[in-house]
Amino acid sequence: MKAEQPHNADPNTNSVRKLLSETARQIDSLLPTYLPDPSGPAATVIKAMHHSLPGGKRLRPLVVMQAAETFGLSAQAVIPTACAFELLHTATLIHDDLPTIDDSPLRRGRPSCHVAFDEATAVLAGDALIIAAYGALARQALVEDTVSKAVLRVISEFADYTGAAGLIGGEAADIYGEQIEPDAELLRYIHLNKTAKLFIAAARAGAILAQATEEQIRLISNYAEKLGLLFQVTDDILDVSGEQQALGKPVGADQAAAKQTYPALLSISETRRYADELAQEANQLVRQLPNNQQLWQDLIDLVLVRRS
Repeated sequence: MKAEQPHNADPNTNSVRKLLSETARQIDSLLPTYLPDPSGPAATVIKAMHHSLPGGKRLRPLVVMQAAETFGLSAQAVIPTACAFELLHTATLIHDDLPTIDDSPLRRGRPSCHVAFDEATAVLAGDALIIAAYGALARQALVEDTVSKAVLRVISEFADYTGAAGLIGGEAADIYGEQIEPDAELLRYIHLNKTAKLFIAAARAGAILAQATEEQIRLISNYAEKLGLLFQVTDDILDVSGEQQALGKPVGADQAAAKQTYPALLSISETRRYADELAQEANQLVRQLPNNQQLWQDLIDLVLVRRS
């Protein structure tokens, strides 16, 4: 059966696309500075780390930086933290692609790390990127006028949101879900933890470093949760209706692996309706933010109609 075409909304997302492109260029230029030079006996692992960094959308760094600006701190003041989120995210992709998990040969339009090198090197490269992420978080304290207590809180929350009670827990549930029939409660858990919690942690990090109030932190957290859930729902849709060239990874992999996805639980049309509901809920939260409302609205629209 021919898959339906992607959602046909046509929002005015040019400004956020431009900002995302500018953010990506800046982050791409800085990420290698958090890695060692590929020399010596460990050169292969370091080369694998460098191999895996290019090509990402850099959405999570954008969320860190714009959350800071929303609450009165320059986006440039949180660059180390923004880089930390991309380093961690890249590490999870390396591990996701391994034969023991998703067995994906492509990532970001290039051979996956374990294909370009080997499985052992890929495991070590992912591990090293996670450690590099914590190094980047610590460097945040060296930025002028940064509040040390805020950095410590960001590091603590980073561990909570990405550990066994967060992202890693979502990954484990995702693997378990391949063994059972589609289950709505389990699917919600997977989406919240595997994907949304990294968006939540990114938004909270920017807000915390900007010395936002607890109520403001809760507000941006709720928005980021909706954005992260929307991102994963659209990812589910793209696995059914997307194009490999645009995605930079195989299409149909979720279905082949019997993954827990909304198209497996619902129809494509119902999944798109759910995506629209998440977008509406996120937009309602945007109206309560003190600044950057248009940016946050455009970001929702961009995720809703993305093709990669």
